[in-house]
Amino acid sequence: MNLRKKIILVTSIALSLLLGWYLFIKESDYCITFKVKTASGTIFQGIQEWSINQQKSKGDTYSTSEKRNFDYIKQELQSSQNLLEYTWEMKPINDSVTKVIVGIKDLNHSIYNRLTAPFYSTNFKKEQIAKVTDLKNGLEKLLENFKVKIDGEGKSEETFVAYINLKAVLQEKAQNMIKYNEDIVSYLHNNNIKIIGSPYVEIGKWDFEKETLDYNYCFPIDKNTKYIEDKSVKFKTIPAQKGLKATYYGNFRTSDRAWFTLLDYAKTHDIKLENKPLEHFLDNPFNGGNELEWKTEIIIPFASK
Repeated sequence: MNLRKKIILVTSIALSLLLGWYLFIKESDYCITFKVKTASGTIFQGIQEWSINQQKSKGDTYSTSEKRNFDYIKQELQSSQNLLEYTWEMKPINDSVTKVIVGIKDLNHSIYNRLTAPFYSTNFKKEQIAKVTDLKNGLEKLLENFKVKIDGEGKSEETFVAYINLKAVLQEKAQNMIKYNEDIVSYLHNNNIKIIGSPYVEIGKWDFEKETLDYNYCFPIDKNTKYIEDKSVKFKTIPAQKGLKATYYGNFRTSDRAWFTLLDYAKTHDIKLENKPLEHFLDNPFNGGNELEWKTEIIIPFASK
């Protein structure tokens, strides 16, 4: 066999293997990539909220088969006409920009889409571009409602507090605080205990997989205060902590967006964190006003060596 025939044979085998991989092994039929100026976890939460809205507005049913670390989601979409699989991968590019890679697979017409999508503007291709564009526009609209500024390394102050322990899924942290706010404030008022500063939220456990929180809703009081034991309201000193710090401006319901910003910053700068955020709310939402002027200082402690 001469050299030319060998080259043709090797090329043919390589092309056959590539075609076989593309048609039968490659996970997605079509990929869409875009960038957003926010943290990967914010996009992760946005995808989940968007999916719920799609179900309410269009009757599409999204079920999540896999998710991890606030940077990957695999979903199955079932509608009257389609059965599709979506994989969403969020990859931080730098401190403020995240690349989103969307893999889409039509479980009923996969091979047809793989053969046509690269060359033709099929209905499948147009529908997926429109769907992902809708999500991207929704994310960018949400970003108008808050701002996050990374302050770098910082330190919190030691603070003596009265607190109530709460548990909630991440998305309901603030609602839970509002629900139990009257309990702790009434106890302090009825026992003549003066609040001497703005409230804190101290995260005791953040379960990434279940997206749940175990946290303390805290009000600073004088450390020499005499108090009566209560089944719900407890007392402790929050120690001073060193960590990565950010300032968040916006509604306290979405202050976790700053957590995700700090996590991405730590990832890109190879900084190990404890993943137990401490939030200090410097404005009272009950007073109303412009939400973009509501200020929260957030610190995530460095991991113990």
